[in-house]
Amino acid sequence: MKKASGDVRGDTAAYYDQFFGPLFFEPYALEVAKRIDPAGIAVALEIAAGTGRVTRHIRERIPPQAKLIASNINEDMLQEAKKKLSHLAIDWQHIDAQQLPFADNSIDLVVCCFGYMFVDNKPKAFAEACRVLRPGGQFILTTWDRLEQNGAAFITRSIAKEYLKEPLPASYATATSMNDEKIIAQLIKDAGFSKNRVEKVKQSSVSPSAKEAAYGLVEGGLFYQEIEKQNPAWIEEIKRKVEKELGEKFGKAPMVAPISAVIGQAWK
Repeated sequence: MKKASGDVRGDTAAYYDQFFGPLFFEPYALEVAKRIDPAGIAVALEIAAGTGRVTRHIRERIPPQAKLIASNINEDMLQEAKKKLSHLAIDWQHIDAQQLPFADNSIDLVVCCFGYMFVDNKPKAFAEACRVLRPGGQFILTTWDRLEQNGAAFITRSIAKEYLKEPLPASYATATSMNDEKIIAQLIKDAGFSKNRVEKVKQSSVSPSAKEAAYGLVEGGLFYQEIEKQNPAWIEEIKRKVEKELGEKFGKAPMVAPISAVIGQAWK
């Protein structure tokens, strides 16, 4: 199987986009784009743009003359996105979600996909999104559902845990730490939005094969470097186990596994 142009030890952003982009993020990028109301959008802001998966769809959805600001706090991810989407009219900025450098009521649409889980001060970040939105402006966010609801990732983590010393670092749970609709709805309400709708949405995670999915999930997992330090031979062993279980549960080629995320929409 073709190896990524950079692995987790090298060009992390390129690896992240190549493997996790199609597997996890593209289905929700399409879902979010469908929920954008393009009417009246002059300025749109994307927070935590990652490698530009959602950015591209936002650009296609909003009016051609509208300004799109795509931001990230991670410079490597931002550079990968800029490289991929250099042909599109996008204003790329390095921005912290907790301190948006925009005037009150100056943005028509704010989108943040799979970013708020990693923000320290979530109430502050939500309040900032509300502050910069104009009255009537739309806010869309996504976060991951519980790990157990994301089949391929759950299998990979479960197998990897057999090789890792307990307790696992708290950071291992961060990506799926915002899975409660009621808590997210309360954050939105407390931030000052006038109305909101929060729901869990299921999609399918598709890979050409269980083998390719296992490769990406293992080498891109948080546990990869730790296991490699302890015993590099375990990596191939884990890949074989993950491939076998993914193939048995979700198909060998293609592999189609369930994924689930929380989608929140709010209006100022």
